[in-house]
Amino acid sequence: MKEVLKRKNINIYMEKVVERFINYAKEYTTSDPESKSYPSTERQTVFLKKLVEELEKIGCKEVEIDEFSYVTATIPASGIENAPVIGFIAHVDTSPDFAGENVNPQIIKKYDGKTIELKNGVSIDPKEFPEILNYKGQSIITSDGTTLLGADDKAGVSEIVTASEILLQSKDIKHGKIRLAFTPDEEIGKGTDHFDVKKFGADFAYTLDGGEIGELEFENFNAAGAKINVKGRSVHPGAAKNKMINALLVANKIINMLPPTQRPEHTIGYEGFFHLLQMSGNVEKAQMQYLIRDHDLIKFEEKKKLLEEIVKHVNFEFGKNVAELEIKDQYFNMRQKIEPVMHVIEIAKKAMLQAGVEPKIKAIRGGTDGARLSYDGLPCPNIFAGGHNFHGPFEFVPIPSMLKSVEVILNIVQLAAK
Repeated sequence: MKEVLKRKNINIYMEKVVERFINYAKEYTTSDPESKSYPSTERQTVFLKKLVEELEKIGCKEVEIDEFSYVTATIPASGIENAPVIGFIAHVDTSPDFAGENVNPQIIKKYDGKTIELKNGVSIDPKEFPEILNYKGQSIITSDGTTLLGADDKAGVSEIVTASEILLQSKDIKHGKIRLAFTPDEEIGKGTDHFDVKKFGADFAYTLDGGEIGELEFENFNAAGAKINVKGRSVHPGAAKNKMINALLVANKIINMLPPTQRPEHTIGYEGFFHLLQMSGNVEKAQMQYLIRDHDLIKFEEKKKLLEEIVKHVNFEFGKNVAELEIKDQYFNMRQKIEPVMHVIEIAKKAMLQAGVEPKIKAIRGGTDGARLSYDGLPCPNIFAGGHNFHGPFEFVPIPSMLKSVEVILNIVQLAAK
């Protein structure tokens, strides 16, 4: 693959992937967790329709946008007809955790290893984000500090589209049929709610939604969401003895009964957690939302059971059902679906090594569209798109990492065809 890039001038493709990413980043595509529509915001559909036009322009076939705004396209086989059909998938929405409108990307040329000063007093300081020193001497894209950047996952989108353009223009790269998909609402956990795996028609796929260069992920959390409603009893505090039940204090008791060492800020690697996502209320009533996460299925079930037991204890203590608990499973660890088809991982590893990238196999401390797709019958591990510090103003993506991601895609399609 290196030879192909050299013959066709690597600088051209670097310019294209950067130009695409900057244009995509400026599109306002934040998803909305409170929305009842699908996609959750019309602005995602607006961008996805533009993507349809671009895919048609570069020569993709069977370009479609369906009623749920999923965009799919085909790169026909070139020289090899009997290879597995490979898919590449990325999501277009950005996280609602931070401002995503009026994104103003900027290129820091030949990063010098010093603190990058942005607007609003925001700075990317190597003392706080030491990983940025790995990219000293490289050109890096950041936001201006007033918004997130959107490399999660518009870096992935730009890499897939750029690789697709190379494949469609090149007669040197032999490959089988390739399917592309661009989805909405991944950031709010609904990215594959209506995804038609059978219609997509790939034998296996990769999401381009990972972080730093070299990441290769086929493990993720088992995940559940928990809602707890607490019913208190409001009585004038002057006459409250043996009568008042303060819903806020009951909620606080539940919080304190969960192990404090199993909070996100105290866990790493394969360690799971209880994450208090939201809490509101008053004396009369209170609401809590928890995320429950663990890579190990047994420990995951134990966590759900512990929360159930705590709520039972609280209800026993107060003599009535003051707390109501609802737990819903959200997604599961894709590992058990990938293990029977580990050749998919071996192809990605070899593709990275051919590109001069050391594979970094790690478990995702979160979820991915690929996890749900894997359980729907489409094995779908996750590979790097190159970004760091997602969902906030400290986000950055090194340009060489993006180009390496393009190269890895090109290597994958060739290796899978052998």
